[in-house]
Amino acid sequence: MRPPLPPFDLQTATLKVRAAEDGWNGRTPAKVALAYSEDSVWRNRAEFLRGRAEIEAFLTRKWSRELDYRLIKELWVYADDRIAVRFAYEYHDGSGQWFRAYGNENWEFDEQGLMRRRIASINDLPISETQRLFHWPLGPRPAAHPGLSDLGL
Repeated sequence: MRPPLPPFDLQTATLKVRAAEDGWNGRTPAKVALAYSEDSVWRNRAEFLRGRAEIEAFLTRKWSRELDYRLIKELWVYADDRIAVRFAYEYHDGSGQWFRAYGNENWEFDEQGLMRRRIASINDLPISETQRLFHWPLGPRPAAHPGLSDLGL
């Protein structure tokens, strides 16, 4: 089981979103993959994945390219076993170029609280290092750090 479990209310949906954000900010592919069902189906940009092994491999590739990755997720809407979020993350590539990626995700959960479907649409914007807004040590975002709406994103 991966609480909170569906059906979601505002409190449990908000907790689920923050848990997902914290997990991704930990950048440990094997641990993050455990939040998804064994047969989870993903669309991430134009890439289609199925199952934890493919998810873990994808995340390993992602975080080897997207360096100093920091992510903020925000609840958009929820109903029963579904949650929609908007998010932004910042990272730099191997040449030192910084980016802010903006996106939306639609999530569907099974009765065990594992995500069985993730559909993500994402756009990257090159930014300068001085334009960065996510300034915390690597790992989960501190509770006092502003969220997306607070940052005007």
